[in-house]
Amino acid sequence: MPCPLHTTTPHGANVTPTISQTLSDAYATGLEPLDAQRLLLATLEFGDRGRAWLRVNGDMDLTQAELVRFTADCQRRLSGEPLAYITGKREFFGLTLQVDRRVLDPRPDTETLVDWALDVLMHTPHPHVVDLGTGSGAIALAIQHERSDAIVTAVDASTDALAVAQANADRLELPVRLIQGSWLTPLQQRFDLIVSNPPYIAEGDSHLPALVHEPIEALTSGPDGLDDIRLIVAQSPACLLPGGWLLLEHGHDQADAVAALLCRQGFVNVQSRKDLAGIARCTGGQCKPSPEEG
Repeated sequence: MPCPLHTTTPHGANVTPTISQTLSDAYATGLEPLDAQRLLLATLEFGDRGRAWLRVNGDMDLTQAELVRFTADCQRRLSGEPLAYITGKREFFGLTLQVDRRVLDPRPDTETLVDWALDVLMHTPHPHVVDLGTGSGAIALAIQHERSDAIVTAVDASTDALAVAQANADRLELPVRLIQGSWLTPLQQRFDLIVSNPPYIAEGDSHLPALVHEPIEALTSGPDGLDDIRLIVAQSPACLLPGGWLLLEHGHDQADAVAALLCRQGFVNVQSRKDLAGIARCTGGQCKPSPEEG
């Protein structure tokens, strides 16, 4: 970031710039204003005060230590590192999650999956839910927060990811059960809902270089990106209660392929949900209800 770490007065004394000057320098590097403002709030440890606070206090001087940290954080963001990794926080479905490079940065579009999960659980008391590939715990914790009567399990193959999810669960005081393992393999029960945002990017996809800061094992899944989704779809019928649902997040162009997998596996009521951009982002289906349920 080619902005000065200090300004020299006519008398030779080093002084640090004000908040307004610092932000102007950051904007001049090409950093998005919103990113610069959030990084500065994190540097000042005023993340809960909002961007309006920066405008009101624009003439406040930064300390040298604050300026050095802010400059380094701006350089990280300009290199493409997700803002959440730099600040250590991500807002998701009304919860503040702690995240780092051990897990994916939760995307706002994944809230579509949570909304759909809550819809299908609306008339099910004390539902049993499992989130596969939980990462930071975002989906599992959001469902648990919204449905305190739910019994929520979260599975991940990565011990590092589970450590992040456990820390979030403890801090938020949400009783999600965490299990290490590959998809549904470690589970010995049936669920009302299986939900997952698994890896779904094809190996060699042109978008991967932009995601270099995130764990590759949580991103890619075979030549067409569907290897893990195929496995989850195949395993799910044995782990769903009659009438239970499997809901999956997937790539922007994979809805038809995922729907076909679900239909071939015998799921009914197969459908998709659109994300914030109007793209079919999640596809799911229902395990056949028992005869007495129709």
